[in-house]
Amino acid sequence: MTGTIQAHTFKPRDLVGGHFVIDLVNTVTARDAEPIDWLDGYPRLLEWAALTGQFDPVSLADLQRLAETEPGKAALALDRTRELREALHDLIAALIHQDPPAPAEAVDQVENHWKHAVASARLTVRENTPQLQVSVETSGLEYLNHELVLQAFDLLRSLPLERTRVCPGLRCGWVFIDGSRGGRRRWCDMATCGNSAKGRTHYQRRRQTANRQEQQQPPNDQ
Repeated sequence: MTGTIQAHTFKPRDLVGGHFVIDLVNTVTARDAEPIDWLDGYPRLLEWAALTGQFDPVSLADLQRLAETEPGKAALALDRTRELREALHDLIAALIHQDPPAPAEAVDQVENHWKHAVASARLTVRENTPQLQVSVETSGLEYLNHELVLQAFDLLRSLPLERTRVCPGLRCGWVFIDGSRGGRRRWCDMATCGNSAKGRTHYQRRRQTANRQEQQQPPNDQ
């Protein structure tokens, strides 16, 4: 992705993807126009991670202290977050559009991130279910990347493609899983893209009606 990096204060309305891995993909907005990257630094990544509610606050506090001690390594970790995010976007978009084969570069990058995560993971068993677990202790500043790619691997294997969509909103392009009962959700968020589209449609109809009325009016007598 090439675009502008811009500071952004994350809010709950930014988490509309239906899964926090997809919410990571959506930390870039206006993908269909001039992309804007909201991750302007490692502290912003931590802010986003805290908002998702998917990460232990103690671990996030540990990461903050590490980032303050080793800002260079934190910047490199953020670069890898961006790389993972873009690879996941390209792969998920290809799956949604059923455009085989999947982009080789994106697949290779996700695989590379997954291998790094597995190398730092420990095998645990919870409720008779084996799983790979990473931590700040094992992964350092790469902890979020490792956790995200492990979760992404599980998500990609079970992604409901018939309900996973790209928002058609103007200057949007966000990805979301439609969890509605009817499965007819079109917009990432009705309060933003949906209402904006309705407003544009209403304006266009009013303009068309006004133009027709002007054309039907008889010419003024001279």
